[in-house]
Amino acid sequence: MTAFQTLKPSTLSRKAFVQAFADIYEHSPWVAEKAFDLGLDADLDEVESLHQRMSDILLSADHASQLALINAHPDLAGKAAVQGQLTEASTNEQAGAGIQQCSNEEFQRFTELNDAYKAKFKFPFIMAVKGSNRHQILAAFEVRIHNPVDTEFQCALAEINKIALFRLQTL
Repeated sequence: MTAFQTLKPSTLSRKAFVQAFADIYEHSPWVAEKAFDLGLDADLDEVESLHQRMSDILLSADHASQLALINAHPDLAGKAAVQGQLTEASTNEQAGAGIQQCSNEEFQRFTELNDAYKAKFKFPFIMAVKGSNRHQILAAFEVRIHNPVDTEFQCALAEINKIALFRLQTL
């Protein structure tokens, strides 16, 4: 188990807890609110324990809440990234994968895949890009665009939970 380096969740007030963890799940502070409302104990001072709680909250949420959270995520190499409109966490994650280094052709392919994916699934492509490069992301996009909708919805939730773990590990 890994202790948080910058804070001790079990000692935080509700306001401080929600503020600290509000964007672990992209623009979805309700996950942090529910995590706090379930009660705090010393176990939550471990990254993995808090992640498990937050993951369980997402996976047990109703479909509409899950879909809203998926839709809160930006497109990979999308207009928001190009225009510098991402959250700090999303900017760092996409930069770490080298997305800002895409050639014009690669940006065009990302745009085509983003558009086709959203037309098919009605939500953006989600991938925890930490440890990946733009070539691996495009390859995953090319494979996953052929998945059935239900499979891809579950894949998006799993990727969001991976992103959340990566974000918690930075605290």
